[in-house]
Amino acid sequence: MISDLMEKLTDIFGQGLSNSFYPVPQEAIGVDSAFEGWSPCAEGVVYRVLVPLSPPPGHTFHLELDTGAGMARRKFWVRVELLCTCMREQLGEDMLCFLHHPEEELRRKQDPSLLHTLCTGSYLDVEKTAQWFCRFVRVAWLLLPQSRHWHLILQPSSRSCIFQLRKGKESFMAEMIFGVRQGHSDIFVGSQPTAGGIPSTMWLETCAVAEAKFFRQISRQAPQDSWHCKCLQLLNRSLEGVGFSSYTVKTVVMHLLSTVPLTQWRRRDLPQRLMDILNYLQCSLETKRLYHFVIGNERFPVEISLPSDLRVAEPLNLFQHLTRSPDAHVKAVQEFIQLLYR
Repeated sequence: MISDLMEKLTDIFGQGLSNSFYPVPQEAIGVDSAFEGWSPCAEGVVYRVLVPLSPPPGHTFHLELDTGAGMARRKFWVRVELLCTCMREQLGEDMLCFLHHPEEELRRKQDPSLLHTLCTGSYLDVEKTAQWFCRFVRVAWLLLPQSRHWHLILQPSSRSCIFQLRKGKESFMAEMIFGVRQGHSDIFVGSQPTAGGIPSTMWLETCAVAEAKFFRQISRQAPQDSWHCKCLQLLNRSLEGVGFSSYTVKTVVMHLLSTVPLTQWRRRDLPQRLMDILNYLQCSLETKRLYHFVIGNERFPVEISLPSDLRVAEPLNLFQHLTRSPDAHVKAVQEFIQLLYR
């Protein structure tokens, strides 16, 4: 239902924005647990999609890396530049060149450029973009057939578009994250909310699409009775009140899926696979090393496209903070014992 809804919204965006110079939304991509097949439970699930944005006619996007951020949480600016469209105008297209027409004529005859709507300075602004999308969703919703049966409630969010759909006792939440693709790869810079406040012109690198593609690839290759998603689902149900994030457990499972044959993830293998996951996590705690599954991983499938710097990067240690803080390490070990007991 979410996929169908996103497809219809994208169509309405395309029709409604055909003569404007706002970012052009592409087909939404389902990411995270709900679309990877291992949501801990049906209640409370947020169906998260990433909506790739392309520059409008006469514009281009350039990604600028914040070199002081390090590999762990790379941050980017999306610089917007104007392109000459005089040739398109000569070919009869109904568009004036932003670079070579007087400003007064542009104001009278054409919508403003992206630089004058959703940018702060020369950079695409995350919060302005998210707020604009939310306003458009509110209007576009009335044109959708789902609006006759479901009630749309937009939730407050400064960097994404979160909405709840209700029909009687049924309800579910969805979140639209906006992203700009790095080259032709499956890595994006995204608008996903973050715990620490960052400038509204800053976009965070995300591997969510690449990871979702990995799970889809595994599902195609695995036997029909594979329990790899149920295994991950079961473990995540045990995380409530424990300090480990679902992403930590997901990372361990992804590493094991690339080393343990897929024929050994059936129902009868569940006890052994659960022990493998817990043993891997215990070993990672002892060595204070749990490597990111995408960044710098030589085993990451070559069919999933990565920027060259991520594929050849030094492996990224997600447990690096444990090497710096003995107290954090002791706490993590205690939480692992609690998870093991459960």
